[in-house]
Amino acid sequence: MTDTQANGPAAVGRAHVGGAEVADVPGGSKVTRPPGMTPPPTSPEALTPPPQTSSSTKVAEAVKAARQAVSAAAARGPRRARLHLKRIDPWSVMKFSFAVSLVLFIVLIVATTVLYIALDSMGVFTSLNELVGSLVGSGSGGDGFKFTARGVIGVSALLGVVNMVLFTAMATLGAFIYNVCADLVGGIELTLSEKE
Repeated sequence: MTDTQANGPAAVGRAHVGGAEVADVPGGSKVTRPPGMTPPPTSPEALTPPPQTSSSTKVAEAVKAARQAVSAAAARGPRRARLHLKRIDPWSVMKFSFAVSLVLFIVLIVATTVLYIALDSMGVFTSLNELVGSLVGSGSGGDGFKFTARGVIGVSALLGVVNMVLFTAMATLGAFIYNVCADLVGGIELTLSEKE
C-alpha cells in the first residue's frame, strides 16, 4: 500500500520549476502558473465575496432616488413651461422667407406649365385666341393678342419674382415690427408641454 492510498486522496503539491510554479492537480495532470501570479484560494472563507463598499451603497442609493424621481414625475403628468418669445432675428427671418418664397416660385412655374399643357391639349387656348380675335376685330390682321406658352409661363415667372421680393421684404419687416412691439409689451407668451 502506498502513502497516497494510506492517507486517502492524493495531496495537491506545488513546486518551482525555472521561475514558474508547477501545481499538482488531482487526476495526475500538472498546471504551470507564470511567475508573480497568485495561486487560487483554497479556503471557503476566501471564496466569499467582499462586503459592499460605501461607494457601491452610494450608487445604489442614487439609483433608487432617481427611480423615485422618475416615478413621481410620471405620476405628476407632463411637464409644462411658460415662455415668452422676446426677439426674432430679422436676418434669420429674411433667409428663411427667401428660401420659402424660392420654393413657392419653383412650384408656381411647374404648376403653371402643367396647367397650360393640360388646357392646351383640351383646346382651351385655341378657343380663347379665337374669341379675343373676334372681339378685337379683323382689322388688326390677326397679329393681335394671343395666349402662347411663352406668354403664360413668362407672366407666371414675373409674378413669382415679384412674390419672392415682396414675401421676403414683408417677413423681414414683420420681424422688425415684432421686436419693437415685444420690447413694449413683453412678447408672445407660449406654454410648452411634453407629449402625454
